Amino acid sequence: MQKDLHKSGFDEGTLTKLDIFESYTKEWLPTFVMNQYEPEMLILDLFAGPGYSMEGQEGSPIRILKQVNAQIGNIFQKNKKVFILFNELDKKKVKKLKEACENFCEAHLEMKRAIQSGHIAYKVTNVDVTRLFPRIKDKFINKYPILLFLDQNGIKFMGDDYLQPLLRARKVDFLFYLSSSYFIRFGEVNAFKNIINIDLNRARCNPYKYIHKSILQQLRERIPINSKTRLYPFTIKKGSNVYGIIFGSSHPRGVEKFLITAWNKNNINGEANFDIDDDKNKGQADLFGYIALTKKMKFEVELREAIINKTVCNNKEAFDFALNHGHLPVHAADVIKEMKRKKIINYHGRSPMISYKNIYRDKHLITFDIL
Repeated sequence: MQKDLHKSGFDEGTLTKLDIFESYTKEWLPTFVMNQYEPEMLILDLFAGPGYSMEGQEGSPIRILKQVNAQIGNIFQKNKKVFILFNELDKKKVKKLKEACENFCEAHLEMKRAIQSGHIAYKVTNVDVTRLFPRIKDKFINKYPILLFLDQNGIKFMGDDYLQPLLRARKVDFLFYLSSSYFIRFGEVNAFKNIINIDLNRARCNPYKYIHKSILQQLRERIPINSKTRLYPFTIKKGSNVYGIIFGSSHPRGVEKFLITAWNKNNINGEANFDIDDDKNKGQADLFGYIALTKKMKFEVELREAIINKTVCNNKEAFDFALNHGHLPVHAADVIKEMKRKKIINYHGRSPMISYKNIYRDKHLITFDIL
């Protein structure tokens, strides 16, 4: 029986999850509000809850409304339309959710004005997600930019009926929250395997704290060859259990924004709410001169080798290398600047220009010359 998170105050792990959801919403919205190509966008929160915990802490619906409200001026200026769907199966929570949303909009006059003008529209539904998702898939996926939250402890929505359409989508960024410990508890049950078949022996090869990363790696292997979607983890430890967020996006800008969100949450590793790789105890030579590398140090070594071996030859390839390794573009830029200072490489200009804006929007291509 799953614990009802809303019957008490949110614990630290739940707040971490909600902070990441909200932070990514804050990053995602301006991307589409400010561009000239997408007149409409859609935010879907399919396990919305009542809006607040019993102690008055803001749940995902209120956090979403807050971030939309922060963009009201730009929404009016760019004449954009933002549609929000909050879905909750528990009828008692639905009633509270409707009240919470109404109270929020009444208290924010610009939000109220945007709703009246049709620039903002939200709807609260009470539908089983197994029935709701096919309708969303048929009507909205690949038609609008979509930010999708699936906040549930189980694993049902990691099955191919749900995951594969998202992996093939061109305009969907999604964040799934699931309990990785469910795989250990129920992974051998046939009903579980019928939903998603994970190699548990492989998942158990590493310490339990890595279960979320192991499951994610197996999900990555199910990405269709022609899909541009990339999956990233953020592991959340709550007591003795391990939970996690799985983020997916087909667009490098979306990936960059999620990684910014994740590294802002934890600047040691950008992938967990704790020091998952024990990096705080690495980076210093032991009595025998051996240095265990931190995640950042390992990335720096690998990127330097890739540049020297000419598998990374320019700023676009360095940008992609950073994202593929779960690192920020600035981490790659720091390595490349150091290589230039040490006269290992050279390039034109003062900056290697490793950012989405420089590479994809402004089309600046900087080539690295080995000295």
